[in-house]
Amino acid sequence: MVSGRGEGAGAPCIGVLALQGDFEAHARALREAGAEAVPVRLPAHLDGLAGLVIPGGESSTLLKLAARDGLFEALQGFARTMPVFGTCAGCILLARRVLRPEQESLDVLDATVERNAYGRQIDSAILKIPTVLPGGPLETVYIRAPRIAAIGPGVEVLAKRGGDPVLVRQGRLLAATFHPELSADRRVHRLFLDIAATAATEADRAA
Repeated sequence: MVSGRGEGAGAPCIGVLALQGDFEAHARALREAGAEAVPVRLPAHLDGLAGLVIPGGESSTLLKLAARDGLFEALQGFARTMPVFGTCAGCILLARRVLRPEQESLDVLDATVERNAYGRQIDSAILKIPTVLPGGPLETVYIRAPRIAAIGPGVEVLAKRGGDPVLVRQGRLLAATFHPELSADRRVHRLFLDIAATAATEADRAA
């Protein structure tokens, strides 16, 4: 039986989509948060995972790379049933609707996301913002960040930049318009591990 746990230490085994972007930073953050991190480049790499992180990068490039070897369809199937955390471009890929311009997505997160809404690379920013997560304000790093323009009724807002959601949760899905892997704060990654652990427990009970 697939447990989604790493061998020996009992750590959850979390995949990181390793096609483009700073996937190594997410792997480090996951390990610091208490998980085993493994790269995902092929559909078979999704087998046995407790969850998946889709990192930042360039969303249209990620789509092109994922179109090979049936990976896009495998990612979509995984995201419909398993915990997935998308950051920046990953948030774009999870959304049901993408604007500026419109493009294909995994169509699982009930949200509309605008690409590059906060400007170009030179408009990048590091901000501390309020959050419902315990521990006070959250440091958030924005690099050509998208904007969550609209969310459905089943999406919970965990943090906002001004009036815009920047960290949201929909059941087993977590999405951020910023780069939590570039901060020393591991609360967002730990939250995702909690989501994955809860999902694994529910799956074991249903088995």
